[in-house]
Amino acid sequence: MLRLLIALGLTALTALASLVVLASPANAATRQFRGMNWAVLGDNFSTGTLVVQGLSQSDSNATVRAKANALYDDMASTMGVNTVRLPINTHTVANTTWWNAYRGAIDAATARGFKVILAYWEDGAASGGRITNLAAWNTMWSSVTNTYGSNGNVYFEPMNEPHGYSSTEWRDVAANWLSYHTSAVPGRVLVGGTGYSQDLRDVCNDSRFNATLLSFHHYAFFYSAMTYDEFRTHIQTRLGNCAARAVATEFGGAMHTGLNYGDANSTDNFVRHIRAMAQVMRDNQMGGTYWPALGGKPTGSLGYDGYSMFSLSGSGTDLNLTIRNASGADRIRYGWGDTVGDSTPVPTTFYRVNVRHSGKAMDVQAPNTANGARVGQYTYGGNAWQQWQFQDAGSGYWRIISRHSGKCLDVVSASTADGAEIVQYTCGSGTNQQFQMVANGSYFQLRARHSSKCVDVPSSSTADGVILKQYPCNSGTNQQWSRTAV
Repeated sequence: MLRLLIALGLTALTALASLVVLASPANAATRQFRGMNWAVLGDNFSTGTLVVQGLSQSDSNATVRAKANALYDDMASTMGVNTVRLPINTHTVANTTWWNAYRGAIDAATARGFKVILAYWEDGAASGGRITNLAAWNTMWSSVTNTYGSNGNVYFEPMNEPHGYSSTEWRDVAANWLSYHTSAVPGRVLVGGTGYSQDLRDVCNDSRFNATLLSFHHYAFFYSAMTYDEFRTHIQTRLGNCAARAVATEFGGAMHTGLNYGDANSTDNFVRHIRAMAQVMRDNQMGGTYWPALGGKPTGSLGYDGYSMFSLSGSGTDLNLTIRNASGADRIRYGWGDTVGDSTPVPTTFYRVNVRHSGKAMDVQAPNTANGARVGQYTYGGNAWQQWQFQDAGSGYWRIISRHSGKCLDVVSASTADGAEIVQYTCGSGTNQQFQMVANGSYFQLRARHSSKCVDVPSSSTADGVILKQYPCNSGTNQQWSRTAV
């Protein structure tokens, strides 16, 4: 009765926004990727070994590692970078001497806690966006995934920009890759969109990739000039329903001409594009790897790629990076979720969280603001105790915070037992308040970090007021959730 009286006394809240579809075994929304592409000067399309800018093929593993650490230091200190996307091809991995040296760049990154995305570039632009030698490609990937499959910081991108394939062909190639390379955990695989990885809709809707991340590319030069709003709409449309599993592994704009990427009124197409891309990433809590930090195709007679975020100086292993365009760097960081480069606070997003089997909402019972208040399911009424904020807890986990009380979803007493109740409690650092969002089609499970068990509506009850508990994860729809922004 108390609940009914309170509900009747509240003003109706804002109409529900579009459904946001989540996520992957590794993460829900991908903001954990704050990255840069480290590329070959001249681009990564090559019929030879790939040697990214700043390295030399005569470098040893130790030298590569020292150079990489010098560059990673500057990437981290200037922009908070924690991810590097590195190219590979069949020739690079088959050249044992160079591959052993080049691995220093991978190992230096993972040793400091960086994530590494290893992406395959086809063997030269003349291959037309297709894999020219499937046997060699599989041999390469077997070597790479067998070496790094157990390293949780290494991610695998089977192919960069598969534009030579039809949608059906590419999805079959990618699905076969997943079946063949079983040492690659699907949650650490990034399947590119169709075309130049620029459209995720077909891949997103293919159930064979429900457990993977998705790789998305978007550049202004792909399309005719657009307004800022047109770019935003276009980017969001191409992401389909899978923005929360997408990593923007390539996007970029001119950083060498002094453009002001902080100018919301700019009519420059690069500025409009980068601002739109950053806003879409921020809106969807997407991470990304800007193209490029170093390397890429030189612009005109400059001797470097005008899109490159950094200029390189120094010699030997004493290498240094300097940002080319501070407003551009700030706009990329804004896309990653930082507060730099924009004086307008971004409002907190709250969500209604529904369980699939009953369609009812996650709800603080009673309702009250006390520690230990139980959390259950209840018919949605637009109330603050049925609305939740998702706060990044790092490593692919989330704190889920009640709008009504400001307290966190919590497995009571950090219990690992089946049937332990779900409550709210003052937010802290406990792993019993951290949940992984694990995709199941267009729904997700909420898996507690401390117990690896899932938030569950007991006995698949559809009744109002049933208290949520943790149980071993299974395929039941009483463990499948969706969220809708309110």
